[in-house]
Amino acid sequence: MESRLDRFTYDDAIVRKFVTATIVWGVVAMLAGLLLATQLAVPQMNLGLPFTSFGRLRPLHTNAAIFAFAGNAIFSAVYYSSQRLLKARMFSDRLSAFHFWGWQAIIVAAAVTLPLGFTQAKEYAELEWPIDIAIAVVWIAFAVNFFGTIAKRRERHLYVALWFYIASIVTVAVLHVFNSMALPAGWLKSYSVYAGVQDAFMQWWYGHNAVAFFLTTPFLGLMYYFLPKAAERPVYSYKLSILHFWSLVFIYIWAGPHHLHYTALPEWASTLGMIFSVMLWMPSWGGMINGLLTLRGAWGKVATDPVLKFFVVGITFYGMSTFEGPLLSIKSVNALAHYTDWIIAHVHSGALGWNGFMTFGMLYWLTPRLFQTSKLWSQRLAAAHFWVGTVGMLLYIVAMYTSGVTQGLMWLAFDKTGRLSYPDFVETVVRIIPMYWVRAVGGALYLTGVLMGSFNIFMTWRSRPKTYEEIIVEAAPLGPDNLPKRAEPTALEKAGVHVFGRKIDYFTEANWHRLWERKPFKFTVWVTIAVLVASGFEVLPTFLIRSNVPSIASVKPYTPLELMGRDIYIAEGCYNCHSQMVRPLRAETERYGEYSKAGEFVYDHPFQWGSRRIGPDLARLGGKYPHLWHVRHMENPRDINPQSIMPTYAWLLSDDIDFSVVQQRVDAMAMLGVPYGDAVLTAEKTAREQASLIAREIEEQRGPAGLGGKQIVALIAYMQRLGVDIRTPVAEPSSPTANANKQGASK
Repeated sequence: MESRLDRFTYDDAIVRKFVTATIVWGVVAMLAGLLLATQLAVPQMNLGLPFTSFGRLRPLHTNAAIFAFAGNAIFSAVYYSSQRLLKARMFSDRLSAFHFWGWQAIIVAAAVTLPLGFTQAKEYAELEWPIDIAIAVVWIAFAVNFFGTIAKRRERHLYVALWFYIASIVTVAVLHVFNSMALPAGWLKSYSVYAGVQDAFMQWWYGHNAVAFFLTTPFLGLMYYFLPKAAERPVYSYKLSILHFWSLVFIYIWAGPHHLHYTALPEWASTLGMIFSVMLWMPSWGGMINGLLTLRGAWGKVATDPVLKFFVVGITFYGMSTFEGPLLSIKSVNALAHYTDWIIAHVHSGALGWNGFMTFGMLYWLTPRLFQTSKLWSQRLAAAHFWVGTVGMLLYIVAMYTSGVTQGLMWLAFDKTGRLSYPDFVETVVRIIPMYWVRAVGGALYLTGVLMGSFNIFMTWRSRPKTYEEIIVEAAPLGPDNLPKRAEPTALEKAGVHVFGRKIDYFTEANWHRLWERKPFKFTVWVTIAVLVASGFEVLPTFLIRSNVPSIASVKPYTPLELMGRDIYIAEGCYNCHSQMVRPLRAETERYGEYSKAGEFVYDHPFQWGSRRIGPDLARLGGKYPHLWHVRHMENPRDINPQSIMPTYAWLLSDDIDFSVVQQRVDAMAMLGVPYGDAVLTAEKTAREQASLIAREIEEQRGPAGLGGKQIVALIAYMQRLGVDIRTPVAEPSSPTANANKQGASK
C-alpha cells in the first residue's frame, strides 16, 4: 500500500517581506554609520542639534545595524530555511505577520526615541521599558511560530541549521529578560534594578552574548543551510557540526566579563571570562573550517559565483573575528586595546565582514528564487558589489586598527623622566584624525556596495511574474505519535567494541545525537540547561557574595538635582565617548587620579563605566574646573580647546529642567534601595535650591545669568560630583576673579 502524501505550500511572502526590510534598514543603518564617521572627523557635522549629535545617533546606528539589518536578515533565513528543512509551512501565517509588523514597529520606535534622548544607556540594550516589553512579546510570538512549525514537521531529524536557530531563540529570550529588568520612573524613563558592579556584570553578560546568540549562532545556521545549497555540496563534517554547536553554546555564555578587565569587577569574574574566551577559539574555528571545507571541489565555482565569494569572505572574517576576540580577552592585550578604536575595528570586522557579507550572499542566492525569476538581474553588478564592499571594509578596518594601536600606545607612554609622554588627552585625538578620514572613505565605499546590491535586487524584483506561482510540495507525514523508531544497528555498531556493556560506536558515530535530533523538546531542554548552568555559575556569586561589592562609608547618593543631571548626561549619550572607570594602571592613575573601586558605584542605576574613550575619562572630574568652565565647554568645546572634536551642546543653556519629574525619579531610586532619607519628601524643593545656588555661583564667576532652571545647571551638578566622595574635595578659588583666571588658564 502506498503511503499517504500531504500536499502543501511554503509561505514565501513572509520571507519576501523580511528580505525587503533587510535591504531598507541596511541602507539606513550604514547611512547613519557614515554620518557618525564624518562627525568624528568634522565635528560641525553634528549640526548643532540635539537629535543629530553623535551621542544620540551612535546607539541608533548600532541598533539599526544589529536589530534592523541583521535581525531582518536572520528572520529571512529562518523563515525560508526552516519551512524546507521541516517540510512544513510555518505554524501560523498570522503569527508570521505579527512578527514582521511588530518587529518593524519596534525598529521605528527605536528610530524615534533614541534621537530624542530616551535611552537606558546600556550597550545594545538602550531601548526603554515599553519597547523592551514589546520586544519580549514579539520574540515570544516568533518562538511559538518556530517551535509550532517543528511540532508539525514532516522531517523527523532536525538539521544542523535548526540547532543554531533553537539556541538563538532560547538564549536571546533569557538574555533580554534578565538584562532588561528595570523600574519605570515614567513612560519613557526607567532605572536598572541592578547597580554599579552588578549592573556592569549583567550588561556585559548580555552584551557579549547578544553578539554570540544574535550575530553569531543564527548566522551559523544561515551558513549551514545556504552555503551547501549555493555550493551544491554537503556539509563537510556532521561530527564537527555537533562539536561546534555544543561547545559554542556552553562556552560562549561564560565569556562576557572579559569586557571588564582591570575595572572594579571582582578579578575572579573577569579571569573566568578570559579563560572561557580563550577556549572559545577552538569551537569557533571548528565552525569556520567546517564551512570552508564544505566548498571542497567547488573552488572553481567560487571564482565565478558572487554568492560564494560573499560566503567565503564572510566565513573568513568569522574566523578572524573569533581569533581576535580571545586575543583581546587576554589581560595584557586588553590593557592596551580597551577603550580604543581597536575594539571598533574588531566589532566592524565581524559586523561588516561576517554578518554583512553572509547576508548579501544569502540575498543574492534567495532573490531569483523568491521573486521567481530565471536569474539575478546582473551577476556583474553583484561581483562589483563584492569588490567595492571588500575594499571599503578593509580600508575601514585597517584605519581603525591603526587608530586603536596608536591610541593605546600613546595613553600608556612615559618619557625618560617618568612622566606621561602625552598628558593632554587631545594629543591622541589629533593624531588619529587622518584615520577617521580613511574610515569615512571606507564606510562610503561599503555603503556604495550596499546601494549597488539594493539596485540589483530591485531590478530582479521588477522582472518578476505578475502573479507568483504557488508551488505545491508533497511530503509524507510523520507517525501520529511523532516519536522516532529505533534504527537498525549499523555494521560498525554490530562490530563495535564493548566498554562497560556499551559499544564505543554508539558515541563515535554520534548515534546519541541522532536520537536527540528526533526529539526537539529534549534537544531544546538541553540547550536551555547549558545556557542557564553556565550563566548561573558566574551570575549568582557576583550577586550573593557580599565581599564582591564592598561599601565605602563616604559614598552618598546623588542629590535630586545631581540625579537629574545624570539623566541628562545619559540622554545626551555622553557615555558613548567618555568612560567613568580609572583602571589600576600607572598611566591611568597618573592621568586621572585614584583608581576606581566597586563601592563607588553602589547607587549608580545604570552604571556608566563606558566602553570607549573618544574623550578623557570623567571618573575624577568633580571639582577639577569651576562651573563657568563647564558652561563654556558645553556651549562650544572649541572655545576651551580648538582641537576638540566634541559636539556642541548649546541647547542645554536654553532647555528647561523638568522639575515636575524630580520627585518621581527620586521615589523610583528609593524603591531600588538608595537611602535618600528626607530628600524623598522634598526632592523638587531640594533640586530647585541647589540649581539656584549653582546658577548664582556661575554669575559670580562672570558667567551668564538666569541659568537656574536650565539643564546645564543640573548637568554641572552631576559632573562636579564625580569622584569627590572618595577623596578630599578640591577647594575652588574663593573669588569670582580667581575662578575666572582659572577658567582662562584652562583654555
